[in-house]
Amino acid sequence: VPTDFKGLIQRFYHLQSERVETYRLFEEGHEAYLRTGPQYDFDHYRQLVHEITQAFCGISKEVLEIKGRLHHEFDRPDLSEHIEKLQSKEKQKLELTAKLQLARQRAQDHPEDEGCQEKIQEIKHEIIKNKEALSEIMQDFKYDSEECD
Repeated sequence: VPTDFKGLIQRFYHLQSERVETYRLFEEGHEAYLRTGPQYDFDHYRQLVHEITQAFCGISKEVLEIKGRLHHEFDRPDLSEHIEKLQSKEKQKLELTAKLQLARQRAQDHPEDEGCQEKIQEIKHEIIKNKEALSEIMQDFKYDSEECD
């Protein structure tokens, strides 16, 4: 973990891009899992979920270290607060992503149930709102972290 302010900020951005990539891998893995239906290769999917969970845990742990250092070493509680909000929204995004994956499998298993498609659309809408909130927090973070340049 970098010791200078700029390095810490850059590391934070790198971790956020790692998070985005991890979501992409999670999504691709789930799509592959759905293609194994109706029997489903659950063992393979469970391994993917384990690996994704490990990746997210590692990212979160380091983001929280950065949050603490920004607050205590660099006296930037404003940036630390942005990270706190971000972590909360990221947790919500992961929960919504899991709900969406379950809804997609349910829709695949029960094509006659129109409620499944409605549920998928509802969750997708929540994910869009979540991503907008995340984007706003990141913009605030960027603005506040650059004001001292």
